[in-house]
Amino acid sequence: MNAIRTPDEAIVALPARAWIVPVASTVAGSAVTALLPYVALSPSLPPFGLLMLLGWRLLRPELWRVWVALPLGLADDLLTGRPPGSAMTLWTLLFLMLDMVDSRFLWRDHWQDWLLAAVSIAFAIAGGWAIAAFQGGGGTIWVVMPQIVMTIFCFPLAERLCAALDRWRLR
Repeated sequence: MNAIRTPDEAIVALPARAWIVPVASTVAGSAVTALLPYVALSPSLPPFGLLMLLGWRLLRPELWRVWVALPLGLADDLLTGRPPGSAMTLWTLLFLMLDMVDSRFLWRDHWQDWLLAAVSIAFAIAGGWAIAAFQGGGGTIWVVMPQIVMTIFCFPLAERLCAALDRWRLR
């Protein structure tokens, strides 16, 4: 007899690769910024962990619950050296915002995903700047504008990478 499974039971029934790949790719994205031998006076590299997080969240909204942003944000904070709790807070707020958008719209296309990602990226980077400015650093908001623009333009590549990883993980 076929019983109806809840989403939590369906996630547990998946093989390990199905749930490890999204988490590992997001943590690896956070580690890329820290591991690259690149020194800059202002933030210029896109936050790859945020890009992977948004790519997975917008590609597969049913994959993660809202609470997943907390441990992934903690990993990002620890790997990138940002103030502890900044990515945890900002990523959780992003997930809550994206859940509200998902409850309003039945479906989205690529352009709407890119617009949602652009707003999310601007919010996360500006929020990180505000937290750094509150603690005595950060400079002016104009310092992070090139990073915001570059990250927005890198989002389709991150989403394409997430789609390729998604095809591999479900194979």
